[in-house]
Amino acid sequence: MNMQSLPVGELLREWRQRRRLSQLAFACDAEISARHLSFLETGRSKPSRQMLLHLADLLEVPFRERNSLLLAAGYAPVYSETRLDSPDAAAARRAVDLVLASHEPFPALAIDRHWNLVAANRAVPLFLAGIPEELLQPPINVLRLSLHPQGLGPRIENLGEWRAHVFMRLQHQIDLTNDEGLIALVKELETYPGGLKPRENHEAEFGGLIVPLKLKSDAGTLSFFTATTVFGTAVDITFSELIIESFMPGDAFTAAAVREAMGE
Repeated sequence: MNMQSLPVGELLREWRQRRRLSQLAFACDAEISARHLSFLETGRSKPSRQMLLHLADLLEVPFRERNSLLLAAGYAPVYSETRLDSPDAAAARRAVDLVLASHEPFPALAIDRHWNLVAANRAVPLFLAGIPEELLQPPINVLRLSLHPQGLGPRIENLGEWRAHVFMRLQHQIDLTNDEGLIALVKELETYPGGLKPRENHEAEFGGLIVPLKLKSDAGTLSFFTATTVFGTAVDITFSELIIESFMPGDAFTAAAVREAMGE
């Protein structure tokens, strides 16, 4: 169902159900009566702007979708969406570049809500050697690049395990946002070869708590684990959706090989 075309009451109900909350439980959280919430969801009552933002905050609705809720109720959006290349975003963009550069000599990249590459540090090209030019044309989708049979897919030693990890993360995002772009991306990635079955012995590494990315290289197998950074104080849609993925060396060999490749 296209949530963008629903009345505000139905949108609220959709978000409540996505969070697996009963009407009574959510009404208690919101400190309103279940009857009032029922009237809001059925359209018998119209939420005030303040009430709508209060309910959206409790439901952890992303900023982009909060604007949609406001528009559906007849209110103006309150969250801005600044282009990354606009002058108004210059200071925030410098902060992103600073975080990426601070992770060198190891790779780090910034992606938008659909996993399209926004920025990267000097180490990321280490991953891209030999990748066909058509996969490197902007916008570069990093998940497509990593799983595509002409991308990094054949180089990933634990491809089944890594694919399972990627699909789990995507499903979590879809559960939170109901983003149609992410749903379409999953359907595309599912057509790529590699299977979803994790390696049987993956629990022996990192105590089974972290899924490593193991890349074949001329120097040997490079092992990385990723750390995710978000801007927790962002009040703009673009920067609230921005994610920085940092690739940490999973062993001493990988750390030494990357440092050597980067000339350190």
